[in-house]
Amino acid sequence: MNPTLRRTFLSAALILISLVLLWTNSPSRAQSDLSPVLIAGSVFDNLDQPVSGAQVILSGKDPDSIISEVLTESSGNFLLDVPENIPDNLNLHIERAHFETLEVPLTPADIQELKKGDSITTPDLVINRRITISFWIATLIFVGVLVLIATGKLHNTLAALVGASLIYFVSYIGYPINENLYIFNFHQSLFYVDWNVIFLIMGMMIIIAVVENTGIFQWLAFTAYRISGGKMILLLPILMLITGIASAFLDNVTTMLLMTPISVQIALSLGLSPLVLLIPEVMASNVIGISTLIGTPTNILIGSYAHLSFNDFLVNLTPGVIMAFIGLALYSYLTYRKQLSGSQDTSALLLERLGQQASITEPIHLKKAGVIGFFMLLLFMFGERIHLIPAVTALLGATALMVWIRPNIEEMIEAVDWTTLVFFISLFIVVGAIQEVGLISFIAEEIGIMVGDNLLLAVLVVIWFSAILSTVIANIPFTAAMLPVIGYLTITIPGAQSMVLFYCLSVGSAMGGNGSLIGASANMVTSGIAERAGYPITYVYFFKKGFPALLITVTLATIWLLIRFL
Repeated sequence: MNPTLRRTFLSAALILISLVLLWTNSPSRAQSDLSPVLIAGSVFDNLDQPVSGAQVILSGKDPDSIISEVLTESSGNFLLDVPENIPDNLNLHIERAHFETLEVPLTPADIQELKKGDSITTPDLVINRRITISFWIATLIFVGVLVLIATGKLHNTLAALVGASLIYFVSYIGYPINENLYIFNFHQSLFYVDWNVIFLIMGMMIIIAVVENTGIFQWLAFTAYRISGGKMILLLPILMLITGIASAFLDNVTTMLLMTPISVQIALSLGLSPLVLLIPEVMASNVIGISTLIGTPTNILIGSYAHLSFNDFLVNLTPGVIMAFIGLALYSYLTYRKQLSGSQDTSALLLERLGQQASITEPIHLKKAGVIGFFMLLLFMFGERIHLIPAVTALLGATALMVWIRPNIEEMIEAVDWTTLVFFISLFIVVGAIQEVGLISFIAEEIGIMVGDNLLLAVLVVIWFSAILSTVIANIPFTAAMLPVIGYLTITIPGAQSMVLFYCLSVGSAMGGNGSLIGASANMVTSGIAERAGYPITYVYFFKKGFPALLITVTLATIWLLIRFL
């Protein structure tokens, strides 16, 4: 917000507050003198971002003579009460962990206004970041978590939980030894947890638990096989399309859990390596999933942070996704054309067995889930008009479906992947720590200097920076860390208010996940199932097949975003 406009707004707010208090508390002119005298202002960091939780202290000539104090709101604003007896010298003292202390003496004119009983508004107050040992500790913990996730030394959830625990340990045990070891306390850390994401994922997991028990996805995969007549030139893109569309409405990890077993059986029945189907399928899952808010975990994070709706993703990304999918389908066919050439004969007995394993087991439940899903889709698309957030829609749908179907409630609760939810909560805390100590601000400032006011350069940098880094860093923690950076760039770069940079992050982080085995959770899930079937997917093999796909799909999606927004 423009500083002049901000001060005007605060002044108007002060006048309104004074008038309301005058009307409610004082029916007589004499009592109007008792209306409060206030000092209003806003505290920002050097990137013009509001600073919440800063302590603003009003004192006299002696700094220890505290007259009034208050904490800044999430908007950075504060309102200080001023007592009747006002000294001739007044100072504002602003302090907050990880920032330099700021002393602001009030001018004689301001003090005179206060003595006359008038409220005042200060100019915007800017406090600078302070780099202490806590900055380096939080950074090392964050990097350590990324390394543990990338190398697989610890399970993703355990790695994130270790990181969060270390942050608490340093803050609580280290602080009494050295105050510069303080990062944040437990209460502050919870503000960094995006509960919209947590409840959205939980609700969708309950719905998925019902849908997957109906056998619909296995039936779709087998039907695709029958329609293609075993001709791989038709079967491969059909399976990729089914996987991709399913990923747009479920999360891609769940989709691959459902599609992988039947795809392995189909491939083996045709005498093919299952990797011929699995690699293109998981890449299609990562590509098409970004066309909706709920399609990928990264989109859920982005949508919640940037307040992007289901329709926003659908309208702004779907054409680019279609372009990228066509490029991916052609690339996949050319890559595996030798294995896919011709059609394979399958025995009638094997075909019958595959059909039995891919039958609809709960048709009534499937119909009810379809009805609930239809209404949920309407709420996802139009709910923002009544300020209905996706998390509430997911919980409403999950609850309605369970009431209608009456499944075993304990089984449904157990179907929720609590491991994933703990991973997200712990990850939010770890990323919140580096945001608290200023690492995110430092990165945002450096990228801001690099791109300047050039929106085109910013679009290209965000897309390709996200895509390339997602090959070495799992895209979920990477996206969570980049959100505040993109938020800063969106405010500071002319034209970025269209939210284009958030869509660039969505494209880069999700499609970039195709560049390596550790780039996306769906890749690792698919690898685990394939390995249990006797067909392991090595890091090198996935990189050779996936990195060219990354270049093709990200390039095509970039072209669309440039057309759409520039």
